[in-house]
Amino acid sequence: MGYCKQIIGSKCYLSPLETSAAEKVAEWLNDLKVQMNFDAVYNLTAEEETYYIPEARKVSRIFGIVEIKTGKLIGVTGLHEIDHVSRHAMLGIYIGDSDYRNNGYGTEAVKLILDFGFNMLNLNNIALFVIEFNKRAVKVYEKCGFKHAGVKRKSKIFGDEKYDMLMMDILYDEFKSVYVKKVLNELKENI
Repeated sequence: MGYCKQIIGSKCYLSPLETSAAEKVAEWLNDLKVQMNFDAVYNLTAEEETYYIPEARKVSRIFGIVEIKTGKLIGVTGLHEIDHVSRHAMLGIYIGDSDYRNNGYGTEAVKLILDFGFNMLNLNNIALFVIEFNKRAVKVYEKCGFKHAGVKRKSKIFGDEKYDMLMMDILYDEFKSVYVKKVLNELKENI
């Protein structure tokens, strides 16, 4: 399976998510260690995911996160609930392949999707929800410039334990382009 290098970092790049990735994506989404970090519960087959990917692309911008050296799909990110009038969206991301967690791929993928959202889609605000116990993700988002914006109190329940969902967001003015503006400058120099 070949991927398109749309937004490129030093460790990974973002490629439009292909339906051929449905089996791998369904495997990751059904992994409780991945799923417990979401504000939703999934129970998808590969067949359902094959249908979902093109449907989701109609209203969202969904990308596979691909490791540069190997060309291996390691996760998924996207911008959802995009409002072009008010210029805001919700960000979602996960590194599905556990071998690639805690190695900076998530941080770079967040910066790449923010660059796409702010500098290609002209968004002004990008927000996300993260479960309170996912301290590693909170640190990644803070490192990328996200600020704490609110809390959905005790809104996620596993068994008999209740957890807050933290809302974080970032504004266009708080973000520095990591790829898009570099490409734009290269184009302007060569014209």
